[in-house]
Parts: sequence; structure tokens; C-alpha cells
Amino acid sequence: MSAGTLTAADVALDTVSWRRAVFRLYEKVRRATDLEAAHDLWRRERDRLFLEHPASPLVPADRERFTGLRVKPYDRTWRFKCVIADAPPASLDVPTGTDGVVPFERIGRVDVPGVGPLDVWRLRSYGGGLFVPVKDALSRAEGGTYGGGRYLLDTVKGADLGPGLSRGSLVVDFNFAYNPSCAYDSAWACPLAPPGNTVDAEIPVGERYGDGRAVLA
Repeated sequence: MSAGTLTAADVALDTVSWRRAVFRLYEKVRRATDLEAAHDLWRRERDRLFLEHPASPLVPADRERFTGLRVKPYDRTWRFKCVIADAPPASLDVPTGTDGVVPFERIGRVDVPGVGPLDVWRLRSYGGGLFVPVKDALSRAEGGTYGGGRYLLDTVKGADLGPGLSRGSLVVDFNFAYNPSCAYDSAWACPLAPPGNTVDAEIPVGERYGDGRAVLA
């Protein structure tokens, strides 16, 4: 076996290592009292993981020219604590190339001031977890956000900003919106934002895309 050949065990262990790092990072973010500093830590640590970690979604050519993800400065007006309201039951089965069919069920929705309602999904397979993507109007603009939408929460993979003020609520902070792996490498097939997570508002914070690329600051 050559030095550049990865076994299935190598790939699995690298993925576990990536998940550990993401969980640790979001734990630090949740504990932080200085939101701007927490966001800067999130940006810097993600840049480091994308550049250095063996499970980075960047293709080798992009890693060689990587100077940082396109993340806008923190803006407190885009942080919300939202109660999960009832919504009619719905299911979402997403075929992916790497994880098979990923099943979700809608458990409710949050109404975000100035943005509108966003569906809150629960992963129906092993591990559970909440999933809240968002696709905003800037996804249709040159130099805007990723066309398939971004992720706000994906708790089974560590992206968890914690509860809001009470039981049944969530922190929804658009400054931490990030691109799915398929934004960096077309070999990935990711769950994208469905109609109930597509809004007419422009959301100028979080990770951007721009000119068909995700990886240059």
C-alpha cells in the first residue's frame, strides 16, 4: 500500500476526528459571552480545519491556494432566540452519494423577525439531531450565498448553537451560517434547503460563496 492510499478505516477515523473538532468548537461558541470573539474563533478554527485536517472537504488544488473561507464580520442584529412553533407533519428524504437516503421529519418551524418562517427538521435515522438550513435571496446574486442554501444548525454533526430562552426554543444566528460540503467539492451530495427553508430576505452575514467559488477570502 502506498503512502498516499487511504483505507476505509483511515477515512472513518479521519471523519471521527473532524467531528470531534467541530463539536469542541461549537461547545466553545455556546459558552462564550463575547459573541464577536466567539465568531472570530469559529472562523479561524474552520479555516485551520479546512487547510490542515485530512477530512477537509477541499479538493487538493483548492487547498493549495486556500487563504480562508469567505465569512462576513459578526453582526448582532442577525442573532435570534426563537420558539419552535407547531407545523403540519412533513417528511423529507434526501438521496446522497455518501450517506444513502437521509430521512428527515418536520417537527415545527421558527419565525425569524425580518426573515420569515424556517422549518425545523429532525433526522429520522440513527443519532437523531436537528437540521435547519436556509436559502436566502442572495443565493441568486453574483458574489452572494451558495445556490443550494447554507446550514444554520446540523446538530448530529456538531453545528449546535444551543437552546434559546426556554424549553422548545433555539438560538438561530445567521452569522454562523455555513456552506455544505458540496459547495467545495461536487463529489459530495448534501441535503439542501427545501421550500420551507427558502426565504425572500437577503441575509448578508455568515459564509458567502461568490463567483462560483467558496474557498478564497
